[in-house]
Amino acid sequence: MSFRVAVCYGKPEDPAAFDEHYTSVHIPLAKIIPGLTEFTWGKVSSMDRSDPPYYAVANLYFADEESLKAALVSPEMIAAGKDLRNFASGGVTMFTQEELSVG
Repeated sequence: MSFRVAVCYGKPEDPAAFDEHYTSVHIPLAKIIPGLTEFTWGKVSSMDRSDPPYYAVANLYFADEESLKAALVSPEMIAAGKDLRNFASGGVTMFTQEELSVG
């Protein structure tokens, strides 16, 4: 079991600018969030050729609920959150999830 924050990015006005800022500025900000055990991200494709609801999705993993709660109020998470306005012109949907392994 682990806990994660999922960050779902809507299609940005300028995808190239999003990609540049995300990889050069936002990833380094997010990677230093305390308690982070894994950080993944990727661009989204639809399986039926329709427009996907998101441009990209990032997942930030934490070992336990306490680590997640501490991370959410940390200065590092707050800084990463404030950075969203600098590149996420397509909007952002975020949620937390307790993940259970089923296999």
